Amino acid sequence: MKYFRLAYIFLNDIVTSRFVLGQLIKRDFKSRYLGSAFGLFWAFIHPLVTIGVLWFVFELGFKSPPENGNIPFILWLSTGMIPWFFICESLSSATNSVIEHSFLVKKIAFRVGLLPIVKIASASIVHLFLAGLIMTMLLVYGIMPNWYHLQFFYYFFCALMFLLGLTWLTSAVVIFFKDLNQIVQVAVQVGFWGTPIFWKTEHLAPNLQWVFKLNPAYYITEGYRYAFIYKVPFWEHWLWGAYFWGATLFLLGSGAFVFKKLKPHFADVI
Repeated sequence: MKYFRLAYIFLNDIVTSRFVLGQLIKRDFKSRYLGSAFGLFWAFIHPLVTIGVLWFVFELGFKSPPENGNIPFILWLSTGMIPWFFICESLSSATNSVIEHSFLVKKIAFRVGLLPIVKIASASIVHLFLAGLIMTMLLVYGIMPNWYHLQFFYYFFCALMFLLGLTWLTSAVVIFFKDLNQIVQVAVQVGFWGTPIFWKTEHLAPNLQWVFKLNPAYYITEGYRYAFIYKVPFWEHWLWGAYFWGATLFLLGSGAFVFKKLKPHFADVI
């Protein structure tokens, strides 16, 4: 019951602070590209260029064979990369969310625990746009919408919960341990190659596959492919789903606990 009560309080805080949160998300999204000639368009240009380059390299250059016999490789690759872009962007930016909004920590009675949400929600804008791009690419390649695509919202929710717990932890610790920023950047680089984005776990020895599947990002990136490419219902892999949610709930609890314990000292250090 305690956890349900805490979840209720957290959701109530979001509802109560929704106007301020909305303004902070809008401000954060705009501030990244303030002063540039193309403004907010840069938020969408970067990932579009990346996908365009990948299409040129793998479709025209390497002429990569289709996946499962009929799925263009660029679709398979892009579907795995888009959730990874979201995870990386959210983690990197939300880790510094409290530091960037130090004026709120020091001067205003604001629920500081909501600050990582600002960065995650800001990154979600581009992510949802890219998810729409994937849907468009599927149509271009003759793959019609089906109910499996609705699973995108489930896996998107998985990513949100995982990132919230993780960034509660990192955004609190980084205030006292500045090197965490560099550790996060290294972890992102290692995680990119440790997550089956360019490769498949099936290519590994059977006794190694489960090690890489312990990475929570595996469940999310593969989930996007289950939704858009493979047409696999999420409950079919219930065991990995149970593991993911067990790890995510533990991370949420740990992140909330650490954040709450360190929060009284934020103003003294920032």
